[in-house]
Amino acid sequence: MDEELYSRQLYVLGLPAMQRIQEAKVLLCGLQGLGAEVAKNLVLTGVGSLTLHDPHPTCWADLAAQCFLSEENLGKSRAEASQAQLAELNEAVQISVHRGDITEDLLQGFQVVVLTDSKLEDQLKVGPLCHKHGICFLMAETRGLVGRLFCDFGEDFTVVDPTEVEPMTAAIQDISQGFPGIVTLRGDTKRHSFYDGDLVIFSDIEGMVELNSCSPQSVRVQKDGSLEIGDTTTFSRYLRGGVVTEVKRPKTVRHKPLDIALLQPHVVAQNTQEVQRAHCLHQAFHVLHKFQQRHGRLPKPWDPDDAETVVELAQKLEPLKGTEEESLDETLLRTIALSSAGTLSPMAAIMGGVAAQEVLKAISRKFMPLDQWLYFDALECLPEEETLLPSPEDCQPRNCRYDGQIAVFGTDLQEKLSDQHYLLVGAGAIGCEMLKLFALVGLGVRANGGVTVADMDYIERSNLSRQFLFRPKDVRRPKAEVAAAAAHRLNPDLRATPYTCPLDPTTEDIYGDSFFSRVNGVVAALDSFQARHYVAARCTHYLKPLLEAGTQGTWGSASVFVPFVTEAYRGPASDAASEDAPYPVCTLRHFPSTMEHSVQWAQDQFGGLFRLSTETINCYQQTCTSLLATDRTETLALLQQVIGVLRTRPQTWQDCVVWALGHWQLCFHDSVMELPRHFPSDKVLEGGTLFSSGSNKCPHPLQFDPNQDMHFLYVLAAANLYARMHGLPGPQSRPALRELLNRLLESDSRPQNLFSAEHGQEQLKELQETLDNWRKGPPLKPVLFVKDDDSNFHVDFVVAATDLRCQNYGILPVNHARIKQIVGRIIPAIATSTAVVAGLLGLELYKVVSGLRSHGTFRHSYLHLAENHFIRSAPSAPAIQSFCDLKWTCWDRLKVPAGQPERTLKSLLAHLQEEHGLKVEMLLHREALLYSSGWSSEKQDQHLCLRVTELVQRVTGWKPKPGLKVLVFELSCEGEEEETAFPPLHYEL
Repeated sequence: MDEELYSRQLYVLGLPAMQRIQEAKVLLCGLQGLGAEVAKNLVLTGVGSLTLHDPHPTCWADLAAQCFLSEENLGKSRAEASQAQLAELNEAVQISVHRGDITEDLLQGFQVVVLTDSKLEDQLKVGPLCHKHGICFLMAETRGLVGRLFCDFGEDFTVVDPTEVEPMTAAIQDISQGFPGIVTLRGDTKRHSFYDGDLVIFSDIEGMVELNSCSPQSVRVQKDGSLEIGDTTTFSRYLRGGVVTEVKRPKTVRHKPLDIALLQPHVVAQNTQEVQRAHCLHQAFHVLHKFQQRHGRLPKPWDPDDAETVVELAQKLEPLKGTEEESLDETLLRTIALSSAGTLSPMAAIMGGVAAQEVLKAISRKFMPLDQWLYFDALECLPEEETLLPSPEDCQPRNCRYDGQIAVFGTDLQEKLSDQHYLLVGAGAIGCEMLKLFALVGLGVRANGGVTVADMDYIERSNLSRQFLFRPKDVRRPKAEVAAAAAHRLNPDLRATPYTCPLDPTTEDIYGDSFFSRVNGVVAALDSFQARHYVAARCTHYLKPLLEAGTQGTWGSASVFVPFVTEAYRGPASDAASEDAPYPVCTLRHFPSTMEHSVQWAQDQFGGLFRLSTETINCYQQTCTSLLATDRTETLALLQQVIGVLRTRPQTWQDCVVWALGHWQLCFHDSVMELPRHFPSDKVLEGGTLFSSGSNKCPHPLQFDPNQDMHFLYVLAAANLYARMHGLPGPQSRPALRELLNRLLESDSRPQNLFSAEHGQEQLKELQETLDNWRKGPPLKPVLFVKDDDSNFHVDFVVAATDLRCQNYGILPVNHARIKQIVGRIIPAIATSTAVVAGLLGLELYKVVSGLRSHGTFRHSYLHLAENHFIRSAPSAPAIQSFCDLKWTCWDRLKVPAGQPERTLKSLLAHLQEEHGLKVEMLLHREALLYSSGWSSEKQDQHLCLRVTELVQRVTGWKPKPGLKVLVFELSCEGEEEETAFPPLHYEL
């Protein structure tokens, strides 16, 4: 398992599921846009082998949605033309092409068989055969703006791990002897709640050890949160400690074969209207297959005669079994028929992402599969007014790469797409998918159009499992540059310009008025709420539509914000506010009560020992500052730790091991022994409670044992990092290190730290002398934390330090992967959900570019692929605020045109009162107060007579940069209510 490559999706799927995926064999039939999306996602995820089957020749219409085909492949087999580019995505996946027929013998060599955009007769042949032989079968197809997916995993398919949620875990405070036994959980445990009927197991209990070896127990939750379990009367008396962990229950699903399910489709929907629409879509696909059987083709694009033929065929269909008699929605059916000949990149991405996730469920038995059928439509992308619908002439094939898209929307939208200039912020997983989509739909391919890609990050190996524009040779290159070049290769007409500087307040001279005046819209593909809020604020300022998406594991969201039509972006402000919120220093240093506290402490240790200390000592070398003249307690403590047991600089690997062993002793034994002297456990607080109760735990020291994994790992990692600081080689032989540690311990010469925590004159003098000795050498090398290199010992150090700290304080430890995720702020990610949200954004792009439409046609989308939740809803219209006769929304602003000569502050205030009836009390620029009606008349006069730009410069010291077209002010007015937020005042220069 290449854990570095698959690190992000390992957090989603787990190691057992990934191992099953890497051993799986999948047959994929159909390599149009939808099939290519399924293939791409499976190869990125690391499926063992993928066999492609599609002997049909590539045609122009394929290029609108198939990212592995180009004009050079016209006339060639789709499967053979796609094989080489798919193989580039992941060298570990075996990709082959099957050129013969699909036979019963062939099918039995695969665990999963997928048909995409296939004929009904092929579906009815392959589906039942797979069901007969216990092979998981999927069928997916799109027709224009509608799509459907069918799953058949057999009559007795066991889902080992039905949900994405980690098993619930809690620390135990007490267990009673009795029938039933009552398990009291520790109140500071931050875990999910248990529910009646949950199965749990126990571990690490001292005293009532019988529970440690018990089979899973069913629990009943009491009102106070304690757990009622079985009979503990005969068990030993409980002493201390222990963990209770939920055991996930497998679930069994039973699927019908396709030939039966076609006549009895089971639809899971929230209301009757959704059920009826799904039934209509089901019948629409059925009748489109019938039309194709009769005519050898799909209905011609926007041909009314073919559409009427489809409706007539539908009227002759028998009602679906097990459903109430429903009247046929002829209008819906007609619209589907008119647009069914087209192939669209966003639809392929959406259905391909969901289908690939179902394949992974079938292979890994992780997450609940679909209840056989999924129907999806985005017909709201078509014009609202009937007069604006395309004509048959508009949609005729033109032998160009956009024919599949023109068949749905006509040439008018295609021309509008060609002239767009979009800013894409973020070239990560979603950003790569959006660039692919831009290339396929033809966004910005004309001279006055284009795409600007902004991303300051560099490609890491862990990106390659889902950021499909990158290859191994691109690692450590700028994402923006590589992604822009790769997108250009997908469509040579795409004009993609990379920017490697961030989009934030420091670069407003780059992404300023001139830049945004050329931009038609913005796509935000960011993983930070702080960055999202800033980009959204820029879009509101410049009145640009914003398409925004994000994923976490199999969760995803895609949203659209259109000036004056929808609400503006808000985002989860609480998450943004707490993103970087630190824990109290006292808690981290002395009273950790959670695993997160221990992780933060370990991170601080890493930064202090291997970066800050080197910078401090290097600075001291240059300045020769006397420690006797300083009172920087933190600095002194830091220097004492990094010197530790050594009076001179380390010269050998053994010196580094001696230092690491001494630092282990200081952190996990000596300092823990020292703590009760300052904070005795029997100290009683004002309320009468013991100091050591609640979250304040009394720690216990550890005794170093080289045979304990985390003891050994800490010294190994710390010694290597210390050696790296000093430019020494760090041998990584574990047996040799274990032998050295045993010799050091057996010689009874355990190293002692030279300095205590006291900073008396004698201590300072000793430290000064030692530092003077350390000056005799080159500058030290700071070690900057890198999370994605498993060979550099960075994460190993934090993992070991965290685990040992948890042992000191009796805190539940967690595994290496979870700590790495926390330390690196790693967001679990997988290619499937990324593809789906990008496709959903693509649908909204069509609507934004097409022109004015009501907010009810736009969609915010939310999905959870693990549990099959799909929600699409119309965004709210912008809220209207009012003050006196003035009404506005978040998109409005008060404009003051430039004057000749430039206005004074007095004339500006007069303009606001005359034009808008606003008597201004306060005026601010970038939080600097420029004017207040409460000032003395003398101060008011001083400000009122100044020109506006002169006033801003005098008060703030800020000079408007060349090219700036507008100054933005905030104001408050006489008589306003507290919650009133006036629109910004735009003062044109």
